[in-house]
Amino acid sequence: MSTTKKLRLGPLPSQASTKLTFACSTSLRADLDRYAALHAQTYGKAVDAAALIPHMLEAFMAGDRGFRRGDKPKASTPKSG
Repeated sequence: MSTTKKLRLGPLPSQASTKLTFACSTSLRADLDRYAALHAQTYGKAVDAAALIPHMLEAFMAGDRGFRRGDKPKASTPKSG
C-alpha cells in the first residue's frame, strides 16, 4: 500500500448490493477510470470504476450536512378532529 497519497475513499468493504444503471459524460467516465487506477495503486487491489461509485455516493451523502439534517424524523403535529 502506498503511503504517499491518501484518497478520500478508503479500502472498499464487502457488502450486499443491488444493481443500478446510470448514464454519465465521457469525461466523468474517464475520471472514474483514473480514480479506480489510483485507488488500485494506493490500496494494492484492482477495482473497477463501477465498484467505486456506490462507495463514493455513500461518502458524499454522509458528508452532506443538509442531507443528514433532512434525514432526521420531524416532530409530528397532532391533527385536530
